[in-house]
Amino acid sequence: MIRTSTCVLITLGLLGLPGLALADNLKTLTTNNYGVPGGLIDMPTAESAPDGQLSTNVTYFDGFYRATLSFQITDRLTGSFRYAGTEGISPTFSTYYDRSFDLRFRVFDETDWTPAVSVGLRDFVGTGLLSSEYVVATKSIGDRLRVTGGLGFGRLGSYASDGSIGSRAPFSFAQAGTGGQFNVDDWFQGDYAFFGGVSYQATDKLLLSAEYSSDNYDTAQAAGVLKRSTPWNFALSYQINDGTALRAFALHGEEFGAALTFSLNPKTPSVKGGTELAPLPVAVRGPRSAEDLGWTTQPGREKAITASLENSLQQSELDLEGVTLNARSAHVRIRNEKYDATSQALGRTLRVMSRELPASVEMLHVTLIENGIPASTMSFSRTDLERLEHRPAREALAAAQFSDTLRFGDYPDPFPEVYPRFEWSIAPYLRTSLFDPNDPLRVDLGVRAKGKYHLGSGWVLSGSVGQKVVGNLDEAAQPNNSQLPRVRSDTALYNQTDEPFLEHLTVAKYGRLAPDFYSRVTAGYLERMYAGVSGEVLWKPVNSRLALGAELNYTHPRDFDQQFGLRSRVTPGGTIPEFNGHVSAYYDFGNGFHGQLDAGRYLAGDWGSTITLDREFANGWKIGAFATFTDVSSSQFGEGSFDKGIRFTVPLSWLLGQPTKQKASGVIRPLTRDGGQRLEVDGRLYETIRGSHRPEVAKSWGKYWR
Repeated sequence: MIRTSTCVLITLGLLGLPGLALADNLKTLTTNNYGVPGGLIDMPTAESAPDGQLSTNVTYFDGFYRATLSFQITDRLTGSFRYAGTEGISPTFSTYYDRSFDLRFRVFDETDWTPAVSVGLRDFVGTGLLSSEYVVATKSIGDRLRVTGGLGFGRLGSYASDGSIGSRAPFSFAQAGTGGQFNVDDWFQGDYAFFGGVSYQATDKLLLSAEYSSDNYDTAQAAGVLKRSTPWNFALSYQINDGTALRAFALHGEEFGAALTFSLNPKTPSVKGGTELAPLPVAVRGPRSAEDLGWTTQPGREKAITASLENSLQQSELDLEGVTLNARSAHVRIRNEKYDATSQALGRTLRVMSRELPASVEMLHVTLIENGIPASTMSFSRTDLERLEHRPAREALAAAQFSDTLRFGDYPDPFPEVYPRFEWSIAPYLRTSLFDPNDPLRVDLGVRAKGKYHLGSGWVLSGSVGQKVVGNLDEAAQPNNSQLPRVRSDTALYNQTDEPFLEHLTVAKYGRLAPDFYSRVTAGYLERMYAGVSGEVLWKPVNSRLALGAELNYTHPRDFDQQFGLRSRVTPGGTIPEFNGHVSAYYDFGNGFHGQLDAGRYLAGDWGSTITLDREFANGWKIGAFATFTDVSSSQFGEGSFDKGIRFTVPLSWLLGQPTKQKASGVIRPLTRDGGQRLEVDGRLYETIRGSHRPEVAKSWGKYWR
């Protein structure tokens, strides 16, 4: 009798036969039961989602729940975060909840002769319940059939093992400990087994799948919550549309379940092309008109030009704060509160200048103001503007000159009416708490009123007040055994107030210390949990991808009711230090990737560093991950071992099809503990001025003429 694993090896050998058609680089919109792109059921494949694809998968079968967020980080690299619950598997919990991270990298692409080959880590930083590693190959045969075979370790090597490499301790709840550690010594160790499967695209929407599974579900079988009669699994997947898919599956001859997947791609806007009104065209000067300087001798002409310029910019929803005008050049001071693509604001400003300024004005200068200070100055010749309007946008970018405003020289003073200025908004807010074992999702819904009073150049008085309307965040009552000063683990106590609460109330001073240098000092109620003073200095050349910064904070914990009182620094886990701060390095790697390194002292007094890597899209989407490592040991930190998480930013312009600088941002942390926690301060310098500098403006330069 031929063993099934031998059959899999034979299948893998057949994959190298010539004459087999490729199928779009093995791209798929389907995800498996672990939420990872692939056309099989429990087993991985070497397929990948389209670059940038973001999917959320929810899978259920009797007593098993999984919710997975997957992101196609690059064309080759896939990352996933999973939250899974299993009933009756643990001797301690009625439902055992587990968090896990996955990575998969495609090492070899598919060719006419060879399959695509990927290497993957499942649950590589967690308790180890799902821990497994694999090497997998997938080959397309024609346009509809894909065949997969692979070698798995850990969970994927637990059934019909074909051998062993080294040793690997089996999972046990007693040894799960705090979790969240990189168990590198166990990777690709222990028993290994072969797995495989096929998927067939029966119609454009219907996918049929069958697989031979090497996962024995040892822990679940030992607890009696799952029976495994056969290694074979089967599934039907139906792609309702590009963003929604439904799957029904049968596992091991005993279980039936279903999965639902929602997907989107940040590269694909919900409203294609945008719905904003087109700007007026560039006004082309007539022959020899630039020689006419008669306007310079006409009384009141400059004042009339300024009024006309201001009115035209207002129609484009841009604010003119000041202007300097002479016979051959014009310099405007602009505040952009509308366009998330700075290039679009610059392009519209220059079009207006071409239409409103006398023909003799050749050089056009635009200084962008952020929080009352000059962030950058762009210069453009009017001749180039007229010449390049119907040329590719990249030619206009080559003609544009960006400079530090302080190096450029004098820039316009603000009009007297610019300050003081008041801005306000009222909007709903949504606050969530994830991964509580007693209730994995808690939500508060309320109303938030925000206001900013711009006192003068660089002076900003800012506040935010909220009122909860409905929710259950106040019901979270987890025991707190933190061994560190309780700088964040008391978050639940801040959610228990039903009175209006003050999120922040600060006065900030922004300034320019010298060319390439920016400064900020913020004082008051800095965030929900802390009051104090925060000071920051940033070095950021206007044409550089690199920035360096330093921040020092004096903080004091606020009362739990988040009104005007303060509470003691002394907590059951220790005394909260007075000072914290970091030095930071920011670097734009290009190709959509941005890195940040912060090193210093955190709120609890621990010393260490945070590494952050973001995938950034030209339309403003950002998806990234961070990890913080400090001198706090894993046992002292508690469950999770170290601080880590996923962060994202969604520009509302992507959803609305209209330019707006409003964004929705959030952070997903497996756990919120006290180690590695930073102060939250509104208006940090890097994000304040970065969007006005050339490397960032260039990313969205396609909107320059829009």
